[in-house]
Amino acid sequence: MEGSWVVVGGEGRVGATNIGKLRQGKARGGVTSWNLRVFAGVVGFMGCLLLAASLLMSAVHQVQFRNGAISVNFRGLQELKQNFVRKEHVEQIMHGRLIQMATLATTKNESDSGSFALWEEPYKQARKWKPCAAKHSLADEVPGENNNGYVLISANGGLNQQRVAVCNAVVVAALLNATLVLPHFLYNSVWKDKSQFGDIYQEDYFVNYMKSDVRIVKDLPPHLQSLDLEAIGSQITDNDIMKEAEPSEFIRIALPVLRKNGVVHFLGFGNRLGFDSVPVHLQRLRCRCNFHALKFAPEIQKLGSLLVQRLRGVSEMQTEMDKQLFGGKMLGPASGEKKRADAGGPSRYLALHMRFEVDMVAYSLCEFGGGEEERRELHAFRETHFPALAARLRNTTVSPEELRSQGRCPLTPEEAGLILSALGYDHRTFTYVAGSQIYGGATRLRPLTRLYPNLVTKEDILSSDELAPLRNFSSRLAALDFIACASSDVFAVTDSGSQLSSLVSGYRVYHGRGRAPTLHPNRKRYAQILSEEGGIGWSGFQRRVRTMVEEYKRVRARPRGRTVYRQPRTPGCMCRAGGDGSIDF
Repeated sequence: MEGSWVVVGGEGRVGATNIGKLRQGKARGGVTSWNLRVFAGVVGFMGCLLLAASLLMSAVHQVQFRNGAISVNFRGLQELKQNFVRKEHVEQIMHGRLIQMATLATTKNESDSGSFALWEEPYKQARKWKPCAAKHSLADEVPGENNNGYVLISANGGLNQQRVAVCNAVVVAALLNATLVLPHFLYNSVWKDKSQFGDIYQEDYFVNYMKSDVRIVKDLPPHLQSLDLEAIGSQITDNDIMKEAEPSEFIRIALPVLRKNGVVHFLGFGNRLGFDSVPVHLQRLRCRCNFHALKFAPEIQKLGSLLVQRLRGVSEMQTEMDKQLFGGKMLGPASGEKKRADAGGPSRYLALHMRFEVDMVAYSLCEFGGGEEERRELHAFRETHFPALAARLRNTTVSPEELRSQGRCPLTPEEAGLILSALGYDHRTFTYVAGSQIYGGATRLRPLTRLYPNLVTKEDILSSDELAPLRNFSSRLAALDFIACASSDVFAVTDSGSQLSSLVSGYRVYHGRGRAPTLHPNRKRYAQILSEEGGIGWSGFQRRVRTMVEEYKRVRARPRGRTVYRQPRTPGCMCRAGGDGSIDF
């Protein structure tokens, strides 16, 4: 029994032990299996999260960078594009039907350009006109110190208004037989730039280039610096001389003061000198100044050269325009910098001057589809920056619709995009936008970027470190826009009344050798076309827009009353090829 028990017990103990081990093994195996299932679940959950995050980032990336043609280093317009993710629901579109048709037109594989010359000057007559203002207009002798005194100007406005004032001052100084003091630039509450002549232009080059025509000094002589020019009656404001006055007005008003006090100070000097009544030898002075004597400061030239090369994607090409803008050879690309053309991008670009900043929009008194919020915002801006205009509006009724029908409203980015679409530029067109502080930001810009996603600004092309020296100087930054627009393959204007558009257009005519096309819409005719958008198809809209733009491209001498800064095909500035310096009309 005992042995049996022992045996049984032994077997029992052994069996019990095996059973315990078996039970423990089963218990451990159950725990292990449960842990594996939990672990697999966690991994699967995390994988789903990672996949969702990846898809979300991919979607955001596509919204930000569209078809990948714009580098991820571009910042300016890309910051606006990031806002589209958040603001798509408040997108501002004024011409929805046309935008839909334009979107289809621009996304075709090849642009249907028809007979419209997208990248070339269509009229060969343009090549027959050559610059001729480099010839000295006065006697070969250098003007001496024995003259009627000193002309001092304090120019208002921004870069381009001041440029016009400088060249008009050269003419007035010659007209009055006086010495010109290097112009002083007034501080403007809108531009907020304290830059002076020497910060933007090369002083010595300017003085030396003009020395055979006008004596120019950097400062008044000591005995005149201490005078209160206003107190002695030597200060002449824009209220004293009418806009675009004839030379005889300066003889009548300024010459007696100059002879009496030895100095005359023109304060403001905004567009005070006319065009049609100026003798040819003085008109030539104007063009010598604008197209030859005013060279940007080396710092601006260096950055401008870098900007243009990155836009083109090439460094070997140097045009006549480059020589005028940059002087010597253009800079080579930075170390390790790849050419855009090598990366599959275009080597040519269109420059678009988008004149839709808040000051322009507010001053126009037009409405742009923003409703009551827009009206309140623009009213507040006028009260602060244009108090005289705001005061007049309190007693005057203005019709925004009538202003628009008269062509007095600046084009929106949406309307500019519609013009480019109608002309045949497809969605791949690489476009440089000047004047990039667009009123309304991302919501206002979106219709244009939908049509043309490859939009860049100087802030996109140049790094923050490269732009840092010019960061707080709007006029010097505007000089970069001037350079990029002048050097572009095609320059598109949205406001033909702006000084930058006017000066760049004229610069391209003068130095472009007939190979620098510029697109000028007629805002009045364009407003009429847009007013009928509900009843016209895309082909009709396209045909009318092309006709409007082509008419401006016709080559003709400067019409009466037009500025030589925009249209330099005039005696004293440009000559027909093969002539003796005169123009054969």
